[in-house]
Amino acid sequence: MQRRVPLPAVAAVAVMVLAGCGGNSPEEAAGSATPSSPAAAASSSATASAAPALKPGEVRIAGQVDKPYTVTLTSLRGLPQQSVEVEYASAKGQQRHTYQGVLLHDVLKDAQPRFDTTKKNGQLRGVVAATGGGDYRAVFAWAELDPGFAKSQILLAVSEDGKPFDDAAGPRLVVPQDTKGGRYVSELNQLWVGTVDTTVDGAGGASGAGS
Repeated sequence: MQRRVPLPAVAAVAVMVLAGCGGNSPEEAAGSATPSSPAAAASSSATASAAPALKPGEVRIAGQVDKPYTVTLTSLRGLPQQSVEVEYASAKGQQRHTYQGVLLHDVLKDAQPRFDTTKKNGQLRGVVAATGGGDYRAVFAWAELDPGFAKSQILLAVSEDGKPFDDAAGPRLVVPQDTKGGRYVSELNQLWVGTVDTTVDGAGGASGAGS
């Protein structure tokens, strides 16, 4: 004779089985998100630390270049020097100074920017972003600093009025043709070289074409 199991007992077993499945709530699932493996965690960490931290006074030349590198006041002082007298307006009033340093073009060309040589005057598509202390940033067209197109002498200055800059402060960007000192970037720490092609020809350019 077949023995029947009472329904309450069946229900109790079902509850125990479901509880044992361990189905997390959405909150628990979100809180337990971790890298799938130690290798994945290491890869993520390596990506985050790909660019080494800069020491005080170092300037990283990077971007769309074949040979990124770092310069300091010491290395700049060992290069051919130029001297410029400048006058510009600042928040502290009119400024007049004599700066000595290295032509920005000479420093950047050693990094070998990747300009498109198949385009006529491909370097005219180039831009340079200079970043200084406090995340201050100013942008230049490559033609502004290229002696083949401009007469300007944009410098990475190592001294002002004969007084050397402190090594920990790094060089100062000096732009003789500017009438205001906004692009005289102090505590310089990065010079990024690139082109406008991806911006002009990318999604932004396509959406603007029909407007």
